[in-house]
Amino acid sequence: MSRIVVLVGSMRKGGNTDLLAQAFAEGAGKNNTVEIVSVADYKVNPCIGCNSCFTREGNQCFQKDDMAEIYKKLKMADVLVIASPVYFYGISAELKAIIDRLHTPIRNEFQIKKLALLLAGAATVPELFDAIKLQYQLVLNFFHLEDAGMVLVRGVKDIGDVKETKALEEAFNLGCSMK
Repeated sequence: MSRIVVLVGSMRKGGNTDLLAQAFAEGAGKNNTVEIVSVADYKVNPCIGCNSCFTREGNQCFQKDDMAEIYKKLKMADVLVIASPVYFYGISAELKAIIDRLHTPIRNEFQIKKLALLLAGAATVPELFDAIKLQYQLVLNFFHLEDAGMVLVRGVKDIGDVKETKALEEAFNLGCSMK
């Protein structure tokens, strides 16, 4: 049984990314503890690259925002799932802010062993997810994480479009495969 945190990068509640994350969580929740952390529920400022977290007591960021709560959740996770809408070939700005704030020694306290990726984009071009997949692979390599899988869905622009694809079933099945 794993503790799984799903970081949802969409500000649009009930949108395609949210639906993918919920389908994954439903499948994963059969044998694991799953928590969905939505960027819409937290106020996280971007990292300013000052590196003060490297010298401050407890490696705390000087910024007083909700990132401290997210660090606590990530410290308890065995598996991290990144779920994001794809805007202009990248993850959402809100999710990127959270990921950038992981440039801190606090991440050395994480016990995350696996990483998974759920992406939803309106475009249908074959290379839609290439930049994100490259970053994902670099993170896997750098942190020696296991790739737990991906669900990538194109052509889902309007709320609910993902219901007309096989992606929700794929996300559910990916969730079920988590151990």
